[in-house]
Parts: sequence; structure tokens; C-alpha cells
Amino acid sequence: MSFISVSEAESIILNSVRDYGVEQISLEKARGRVLASNICADRDLPPYDRVTMDGIAIRYTDLQKGNKQFEVIATMAAGDSPVDISGDSECIEIMTGCAMPSSVDTVIRYEDVSIVNGVATLKIDTVKAGANVHRRGTDKQQGAPVVNANSLVDATVINMAASVGAVSLPVRKLPRVVIVSTGDELVDIDEQPTPWQVRRSNVYAIKAVLQEYCINAELLHISDDKTTVDEEISNCIRAYDVVILSGGVSMGRFDYVPNALKNAGVTQSFHKVRQRPGKPFWYGQHNDEHTTVFAFPGNPVSAFLCLHRYLIPWLRSSLHLQQKATVAVLKHDISFVPKLQYFLQVFIDVDNDGVLVATPVAGNGSGDFSNLLVANGFLELPEGKDEFKRGEKYPVWTFKNNIL
Repeated sequence: MSFISVSEAESIILNSVRDYGVEQISLEKARGRVLASNICADRDLPPYDRVTMDGIAIRYTDLQKGNKQFEVIATMAAGDSPVDISGDSECIEIMTGCAMPSSVDTVIRYEDVSIVNGVATLKIDTVKAGANVHRRGTDKQQGAPVVNANSLVDATVINMAASVGAVSLPVRKLPRVVIVSTGDELVDIDEQPTPWQVRRSNVYAIKAVLQEYCINAELLHISDDKTTVDEEISNCIRAYDVVILSGGVSMGRFDYVPNALKNAGVTQSFHKVRQRPGKPFWYGQHNDEHTTVFAFPGNPVSAFLCLHRYLIPWLRSSLHLQQKATVAVLKHDISFVPKLQYFLQVFIDVDNDGVLVATPVAGNGSGDFSNLLVANGFLELPEGKDEFKRGEKYPVWTFKNNIL
């Protein structure tokens, strides 16, 4: 299959998103998951007329009669049963969070009264009717949604869910994922490589990114043996919803992965994309649409780019999460001659006007993953153009959470 464009690759991938269903999990374990249905108020919010300031509670009509002094007949703390007044010019000392008694309607702050020998005297001339009371149901009424479906469960969602008694939440199920590395030149991180070997790092980086979505992917390494590759790939296709491969998809003599995927019943959607880095990117799905396969190049920067440009948007769509489109302004002129879509490593910052500015980060190609420690995003520069000027805006794909 010939090279396809970045937009074609994106369209193919996003047209094959999966829905993995719904599961119920406890509230305490829900952080980072995606809510599958609305959370609704089990009662009005607030559930009663709630006092918002410490002070005294009065009837506003008593003020309208010209009364400036009020006898304190009781004191209420938050959680106490309401105490009513009965006579004119009576009041209740009342604290923040109390349920407002039905016989009073206005709260005057302690700062605006003096209380001597059980009598509260106003120190101000003007009081607003209904002051310092948060009325029942003004936030949400019983049965109304308080958090919408497809929201990412964070601390604010957990706070609201707890307030309406949601001890468990329906969330989007996560796919079963395996990340596979191939190649005899790779050893594990606890091994000492020979002078002609390197330690596996791509799989750990991919795993770390997926953990941000609460996915705990399994890791597998396959040696450069055709029979072993065929057998292990076939096993992965049967056992997992998503198979992510790093390496083995180029045109080398020992790149057995594409044939192994074909033998396992995976239909290739594309193999090469007109982009740098990451041209030899393979994507496909099993014939029964059970398993989705992302086969990334082995070069670290290439794999990292393909992960953020293609897999993460696909995953977010599969989990019903919105993908935000972000653009940044190029800080310096650059040129790129090959007729490929170029993903430029950049450091993104915010200028004094609140505009995202992308500063190019020089590197030594797709194997220079140390550059990823300095950069925090990829600026997507379109193919068919070789000169890019300061001040031009382009899409940016961020990979560090401290940007926005």
C-alpha cells in the first residue's frame, strides 16, 4: 500500500473507534475514569434555606416597622433543628451552614450588630431582604443532572457525587491493552546491554502515558524469530482489545510484524504515512473487529509522536472524551524541504497576551529521545510547504500536563 496523508490516517483511525461498554465502580476508585451517564441530584441543592454568614436571623417585616433591637431567644449551630421565633423583635443567633427557620427570612452579620445582655442592636442603616441566605434548590433541583455523562471524573466530580450520595459511578470500560516490543537489539531495563544493544524504553513510555487514562497495559517482548513473532502476535490478538507494537514494521529483513499480523487475521488499513517522524506506521483491525492494532516505528521519537497524534485521540474518542484542538504560534522561522508533514519538537509557553508560543527545539533525529525532556509538544507543519515563518499558527500536540 502506498503512503497516505496524515489527514487520511487520522480519518481512518477515528472512523474505527470502539465502545467497550460500561461498568460500575466505587466512588473512591473513580478518579481519572470517564462518567458513562449523568449524576443527578437526589434532593434539592441546597436541600434547605442555608445560612451563609454567622449572625442573627430576623423577620424582615420587623425591620420595615422600624425595629433596630432584637431579643436573642436561641442560638443555632450547623446541624441543629430549626428554632422558630414567635414574637415581634425577636431573633436567633445563627451560624453558617444552619437550616434557616421558617419564621425568619434574613440574616444580619455579626459585624453589623452588637449583642449586649441578650439584645442585638443594629449598627447599620440598610439591610437587604433575604440577605445571607442560600435558598433551597437554587443550585439544582431534585432529579436534575449535576454532572453530565462523558465528564472526566476529577476531584470536583467526586465532590459533587459524594454530596448526592453516589457511592458508586457508572464509567466507561477500559480496553485491555498490551504493548509489544520486538528486536534482539533490545534488553530489559534491569539488564546490562552489550555494546551493540540498547535497553527497552518505548514500551515503558507508552505504558506511562496510558496510565494517565487509568489503563494498566501489559508488556511483552518478542525476539527476532519469525515463528515466535507469528505465535506471540496471534496470542495477543486473541487476548487483548488493543495491541500496540514498537518496532518491526519497517522494510528490514527481520521486520516480521506485518506478515504476522496478516497471518493472525488483522486487516491492514495502512502501513506508511507521509510524515516525519514516523513514516513506517502500521494500523489495522482484526477481521471480527475485536482487536485494534497500532504498530509504531521503533525509533523513540517516532513512536512517541504516533502515540500522541493518533492513538490518544482514538482512545479519547473511544472513551467519549472530547479532543481539544490547540494551535500555537511559531516563534522562529524554520524550513523543511522533504514533501512530508513535519512534526516539529517545540517548547510551548504562554506569552503576556495569553497566546501559546512554540519555540523549536533542535535535535538529532527520531532516535534522539533526550530531546523529549526539553520539548513539551509537536507542532504539526503541513506538507507541500517548505518555509514556515515566525507568527504563523499551526496545530500543536502536547505531551506534558504542565502546559495548559
